[in-house]
Amino acid sequence: MKVYSVGQVNNYIKNILTQDYMLKSISIKGEVSNCKYHSLGHIYFSLKDETGLIPAVMFKGNAATGLDFTLREGQSVIVSGSIGVYERDGRYQLYATKIKQDGSGRLYEEFERLKRKLNEEGLFDFELKKPIPKYPKKVGIVTAKTGAAIQDIMNIARRRNPYVQLVLYPAKVQGDGAADTIVAGIKTLDAMGMDTIIVGRGGGSIEDLWAFNEEKVARAIYEAKTPIISGTGHEVDITLADYAADLRAPTPSAACELAIPDIVTTIEQLKNIGKNIDMHMRGKLSMAMIKLEGLEAKLAMQSPIYKLEQQNLYLADIYDKIKRAMYQKFDNSKHRLELLTTRLDGLSPTAKLIGGFGYIDKEDKPVTSVGDVNEGDTVNITLHDGTIETTVNKVSRS
Repeated sequence: MKVYSVGQVNNYIKNILTQDYMLKSISIKGEVSNCKYHSLGHIYFSLKDETGLIPAVMFKGNAATGLDFTLREGQSVIVSGSIGVYERDGRYQLYATKIKQDGSGRLYEEFERLKRKLNEEGLFDFELKKPIPKYPKKVGIVTAKTGAAIQDIMNIARRRNPYVQLVLYPAKVQGDGAADTIVAGIKTLDAMGMDTIIVGRGGGSIEDLWAFNEEKVARAIYEAKTPIISGTGHEVDITLADYAADLRAPTPSAACELAIPDIVTTIEQLKNIGKNIDMHMRGKLSMAMIKLEGLEAKLAMQSPIYKLEQQNLYLADIYDKIKRAMYQKFDNSKHRLELLTTRLDGLSPTAKLIGGFGYIDKEDKPVTSVGDVNEGDTVNITLHDGTIETTVNKVSRS
């Protein structure tokens, strides 16, 4: 059984809460309790009603933009933000980004009712969100034909990629009939085969933004085949259109940046991709060449010509060895012959005649004893330089 640390459990719970789609952006109505302003500018408080209490904090940066009145005990407010975990104490709390006094309670209640209803029907399911095309050719825009929103979108689109075609459906974004024109714009651009559709307008109160909270708008966004980016109001403003859209942007300008890629960055990415492909291909080619050279070498070793050359080298080596052995044998035999010749010369009768000795024969037979001759016999005396023929005058026996 695996044992976890307190920090690991708190971190796990924190990850669960921060990844929850509904808890990332939520608005809670309640009464302010235990309100404290910190010396650093942060505000710590709790929201309570008759059923319970939730701790909350609003950091200095959010308080500067999301709070336009002094927060006090007992006030009825609507706090927008996200639910997270303060890991040190192991408790969850509301991180407030915007606080409004509950002067438009009916609209907020209707907003929460519709959000619950549509969420239960699956209109906000993350799994159903369509991916935004990376390289669109045509981008549709549903917003007012005048105002800062369309001007910002056009300026940003021109700067990021002037080759993307923008198609505006001029919709009414506030007041009676606004929701109907927004729905008509979504359906018209969806039928025209846009790559992406931007739906949005600039900031305002909940009343000003209410057209984007109507059920018909959320359903039109959900039913569209074209991916839709919602950029409604300011960063702290959340509408049902944001929940239903495939991607939410904090402002119309941000929606344009998400819809249209920067052409300079795209070109650099393509260059880098080309370099990577070239490097990869060069590496592949180099490996193939090395493999080919290895196969060629292996094939050459199996070639009859190569084998014949090897045999010729072997024969040449054997020939050299035999030749050296024969010369060695010849030298050894020659040396031995010289030794034997010297010894033979030492044993030669002719050599012995040099010192005054001679060889005596009678009738070609050697005379080895005085008994072999008689007085008057003719004998031959062979010396080292010739033969003397003489007659025996006297024979003396010892």
